[in-house]
Amino acid sequence: MEDLVRLARTMMIRAYAPYSKFHVGAAVRDEEGGIHGGCNVENAAYPQGLCAEAAAIAALVAAGRRRVLECAVIGPGPEVITPCGGCRQKLREFGAEDMKVHLCGPDGLHCTVTLGSLLPMSFGPLHVA
Repeated sequence: MEDLVRLARTMMIRAYAPYSKFHVGAAVRDEEGGIHGGCNVENAAYPQGLCAEAAAIAALVAAGRRRVLECAVIGPGPEVITPCGGCRQKLREFGAEDMKVHLCGPDGLHCTVTLGSLLPMSFGPLHVA
């Protein structure tokens, strides 16, 4: 898990957030053990930016992977942030309800929850198969 948190922290530092000044980083672990990071990228045509979790998932897919086994999300603190609703659904597309989501601040891990607790009674890929 420390490797996920480390990459998420690096991604947070690299975020492009000139409007909100709210830098977020995320990292996901794939089914082969690889990790993929992403940061939020804002746009002058607000809110046409990209969330950190969505960027990490895009990196995962670009690497040819299709499953997220766990995720770390880090914000600038001091409050713990969670993925937005859209990112919870994006994570559900690639991860199971029991997937661990590590919620971090600049000082490290604050708590670990499951995706199912963040997105109860979710609609996932099996519903349309």
